[in-house]
Amino acid sequence: MRYAISVVLITKNAGQQLEQCLQSVGFADEIVLVDSGSTDNTLAIAAAYRAKVIHQEWLGFGPQKQFAVEQASHDWVLCLDADEYLSPELALSINQILDNPQAAAYRFARCNRFMGRFLKHGEGYPDWSLRLFDRRRARWSDDVVHEYVICEGPVEKLDGDLMHESGEDIARYLSKQNRYTTLQAEQLFARGKKAGAAKLVLSPLLRFFKFYLVRRGFLDGLAGLVHICIGCFNSYIKYAKLIELHRLNK
Repeated sequence: MRYAISVVLITKNAGQQLEQCLQSVGFADEIVLVDSGSTDNTLAIAAAYRAKVIHQEWLGFGPQKQFAVEQASHDWVLCLDADEYLSPELALSINQILDNPQAAAYRFARCNRFMGRFLKHGEGYPDWSLRLFDRRRARWSDDVVHEYVICEGPVEKLDGDLMHESGEDIARYLSKQNRYTTLQAEQLFARGKKAGAAKLVLSPLLRFFKFYLVRRGFLDGLAGLVHICIGCFNSYIKYAKLIELHRLNK
């Protein structure tokens, strides 16, 4: 017996990427799209693919995704972002596993496009992502950023890549990273975490060593170098913002 599956997305003004995403999940029994106020052609594209569209004001990444999962008609859900799409190999793997799933959830490699190149090393790959799960045994965390799936049961891997093609230039990418580092610092502050000069210096250095040398990010050429350097800078800025929060709240 093949288990029915709902593909679940959260969106806002995702019209430039959405169609490629929806084209890659033609096997889905249902598409659920939770939108937080799109003003572009996102909803028109969703309608063309007969998606069930629900409006929900922004709750933060984790809560928004969990809300979307709860709107699905089926217990097996595949959670995607609008700028992601399945490789043919991954689509086949998901179709096959639905005939007889042996785990509570499945993860697969995510392949990130940056500066016109799909990264295959370093921080950009394999970027394991848990996105396919039985919602009776797994759920999204409540984190407003860097959310993750909490699973009660075994997790297995699937063959194939989840392709991530955001279409962002570096300026837009940095703008998004600035928002993320602020949210991360606020999250750490709320948990009572602190940072000092050692964290500011060592965290970026260790990150560069891990992703550029150990995980061979240098094989991705200039795009790989820029991607990892931005990641190191993000680590520095996150802790700088955390230090600032503690000083402002003395």
